[in-house]
Amino acid sequence: MTQIAIVLYPRFTALDLIGPYEVLRLLPDAEVRFVTHEAGPVAADSGVLLIGATHSFDETPSPDLILIPGGAGCFGAAKDDKLLDWLRAVSPGAQWTTSVCTGSVVLAAAGLLDGLRATTHWSSLTALSLYGVTAVSDERIVRAGPDERIVTAAGVSAGIDLALWLADEIAGTKKAEAIQLAIEYDPQPHLDSGHRSKASTGTITASTLLLSRDVDKPEVLKLSTQLLWDRALAKARSLR
Repeated sequence: MTQIAIVLYPRFTALDLIGPYEVLRLLPDAEVRFVTHEAGPVAADSGVLLIGATHSFDETPSPDLILIPGGAGCFGAAKDDKLLDWLRAVSPGAQWTTSVCTGSVVLAAAGLLDGLRATTHWSSLTALSLYGVTAVSDERIVRAGPDERIVTAAGVSAGIDLALWLADEIAGTKKAEAIQLAIEYDPQPHLDSGHRSKASTGTITASTLLLSRDVDKPEVLKLSTQLLWDRALAKARSLR
């Protein structure tokens, strides 16, 4: 049995976890848990989509695979002592500790990425680097840590790539290919601006404005500003 713990927190980005979930649930003998403080509904960053947490942190003391999604709520999650303590406790015993998008900021806040390479959404590379992480902008999946068991993925859709890579590692290539076909993951977009290096200045600006819809809220701005200030201050003090 492979116990998979997918973490929920308020204002997560839905595809960050739903994409990987659709892959990982098809692994042999997989038990998927959506975990948070207590079982119950948790709202995504849209405010209208709810995902039900099935288990609490306390009920999940030894998962085999941990996945942290990103989203506008990551800054609040990065200050959630219960979540961070749980990550510190369970990560050493897990086979894989993973994140999608800005979920890596939460891993960094827990101290699990200290001195390591990691990636995140392109808009949050600076925030990640404030934790002493070597932020990687040109790799979709980054392995690091002891035995390279900590794996971070770039923004949102990269979670599907991460999950298929994990399926390959856990169950073998044949099973991973069968899962890929089952979800018909054969991306052939007619557009080609899926990475910042390919996008025009105008596209980057428009995309930043789209992202700000979920972030530009008083409570989110307060948390993100406080977190970034705390990290910048800590970094400045360490240089003295």
